[in-house]
Amino acid sequence: MASHSQGGVAGGLNTTETAEGRQVWYLALVCLVASLGGLLFGFDTAVISGTVEVVRQQFGLTEILEGWFISSALVGCLAGAAVAGVLGDRFGRRPVLALGAVLFLVSALYSTIPRTFGVLVVARLLGGIGVGIASVVAPMYISEFAPPRWRGRLVAFYQLSIVIGILAAYLSNWLILRWAAGHAGSGAGEGWWHWVMVREYWRGMFGAEMLPAALFLGLLALVPESPRWLLQAGQTTRAVAILERVSGPAAAAREAEEIQAALAREEGSVRELFRPGLRRALLVGVMLSVFGQLSGVNLVVYYGPKILMAAGYEDLGALLGQVGFGVINLVFTILALLVIDRWGRRPLLLGGMAVVTVALAALGGLFLFGVTQGGGAGAPGAVVSRVVGLSIGGVMCVYMACIALSICAVIWVLTPEIFPNRVRGRAASIATFANWGTNSLSALIFPWYVATLGMHAVFFTTSGICLVAVWFFWRFVPETKGRSLEAIEKLWVKPGR
Repeated sequence: MASHSQGGVAGGLNTTETAEGRQVWYLALVCLVASLGGLLFGFDTAVISGTVEVVRQQFGLTEILEGWFISSALVGCLAGAAVAGVLGDRFGRRPVLALGAVLFLVSALYSTIPRTFGVLVVARLLGGIGVGIASVVAPMYISEFAPPRWRGRLVAFYQLSIVIGILAAYLSNWLILRWAAGHAGSGAGEGWWHWVMVREYWRGMFGAEMLPAALFLGLLALVPESPRWLLQAGQTTRAVAILERVSGPAAAAREAEEIQAALAREEGSVRELFRPGLRRALLVGVMLSVFGQLSGVNLVVYYGPKILMAAGYEDLGALLGQVGFGVINLVFTILALLVIDRWGRRPLLLGGMAVVTVALAALGGLFLFGVTQGGGAGAPGAVVSRVVGLSIGGVMCVYMACIALSICAVIWVLTPEIFPNRVRGRAASIATFANWGTNSLSALIFPWYVATLGMHAVFFTTSGICLVAVWFFWRFVPETKGRSLEAIEKLWVKPGR
């Protein structure tokens, strides 16, 4: 009898553990699929860095057209982000994510095969729309699906997947260029493979995105709609069934009631954001996005190899250096996620951006006094030119580490915290528009700015902008570590604010 009783208890525990295991695996599948949207987001925005110089030469682009080549995808991001929320609310999160995946796939295909620059730009615009959709809907999907106790970590993982996508694009670009360099004189003929991977290898760099894009689209068929959207649409039975698969029957009913209560309170309007008490929060949210884009980080993402080649690096060395920047970005993003709740938002933001300001000024000085294209008159000798080139690479590594540890990590944590629930979605849309708008403008004018004023002027300008950013953050950004959302809201509700 004792043996039978123990077996019954063990069987009950095993049943419970099995149910919990299924819940964890189901949630893991959902978050894996959504994180592929983040990976593609990072891949699509970074893959172009390896193609800029060869595309410019092949199509004879001016500085403005080169900037348009980079920023065309970012203009698409603006459009995608602008319509993503409306489409997601009307048709559901999963169908809109599928639309983004289709746009990713079509963009990758037509970026691989275009005969004209115009077709290439249209393909990049389509991909940008997909990026804009993913940047809004994928983290929303995760946050609406995840249990409250894991929501913060899972949403943060989406941001981490963007960094992984950036690194994957850098590594893919380097491997394809290495393959092309090794087979350039192989006499392999003029078939499509030789055309894409050797003769015009930039096509292969864009084409590499088709594999994860197709995987993303296929896996979306295995995951359900957001339970929050289903409750908003009145499909309570389906929503509760999905919540039960994630949290179990007991927790599902409670979560459904909490979601419905929250939906009933969401009545905030855009006009409310401009009233005393929240307009300062809106200013902080928008300026975090603007300063984040004007800190120079996306110039490294898009033009890193071009900057390194200006410092004297060869093609393969420049792309390998870009891979190094991606590794540093990943490592310090992980570090930021580990320490942000312990050290606080302000120390990371202020300390990191102060070092970024100094690093950018140092890069401006190195380009002004120590190096020119090919190490000519600006460098007194080959040895000095080499030392200066290595110094530029080293300072850029310090810059990348500090920017990843500070504003690039803090912005994703701080922006959702500073707005009340009733206006968070609308405020995030405004901040996202400012983010992509500033990003596209900086990418558009970079080649012209370098050609007109020199590489050193870019770094001195961004250093000055970061100095202003440090003052702004010190003056206006509060510490939110350890505060409830309600307590943070009270920070803004003061006379004159």
